[in-house]
Amino acid sequence: MSHITNEYGQPVGQPLPDWQPRPLPQREVLEGRYCRLEPLSVAQHGEALFAAYALAKDGRDWTYLFAGPFSDYAAFQHYAQQMESSRDPLHFAVVEVATGRALGTLALMRIEPQHGVIEVGHVTFSPLLKQTRIATEAHYLLMRYAFEQLGYRRYEWKCDSLNAPSRRAAARLGFQYEGEFRQAIVYRGRTRDTSWFSIIDREWPLVKQGFERWLAAENFGIDGQQRDRLETLRQRP
Repeated sequence: MSHITNEYGQPVGQPLPDWQPRPLPQREVLEGRYCRLEPLSVAQHGEALFAAYALAKDGRDWTYLFAGPFSDYAAFQHYAQQMESSRDPLHFAVVEVATGRALGTLALMRIEPQHGVIEVGHVTFSPLLKQTRIATEAHYLLMRYAFEQLGYRRYEWKCDSLNAPSRRAAARLGFQYEGEFRQAIVYRGRTRDTSWFSIIDREWPLVKQGFERWLAAENFGIDGQQRDRLETLRQRP
């Protein structure tokens, strides 16, 4: 980042004379081509989410999360009720347009309006959602909401440093790796080093271009397979 010099000859960051704290994200629906993000509702989404998560062959999808897996709906319902009532994190259900089924959730969290910083987290995708166009579009919709509608400057992704799939997902989606916070968290009775990633507002136009090119119908064959990878389309002029 470039800097200027103050009256004492010290380097300081670029001024932001027109900066105003950003609005808080709201419980609103974000519409996409393949999915929509709906504010999490146990009444609307609970049973469908539990059924979708139950399709996993074991509990490995919950290893790096703070809760789960859930052996019965009553336990999941209690957890989902806490999610629904929370404002930070603010949880959204990922709903497939074609079927109306909720297939997973993700959230905006660690919301800092005064600094324009927000994080995506609690990404909990069922087997029906993983590695699909819907999953990618869900991330795109939430990023677009944060950058364009709310005007945040920085969009973060954090994960257990040992969570290789999460680290790969961050890179694929356009996040820049920033480093490790050692012994940052204790969860599930174990220590966690946390990997930090981010996208900042000046990077968003290129990231957005990649998403929109990748999500376009012409990027997929009749078999549903992608023609070009997201990373390729983000870098192509």
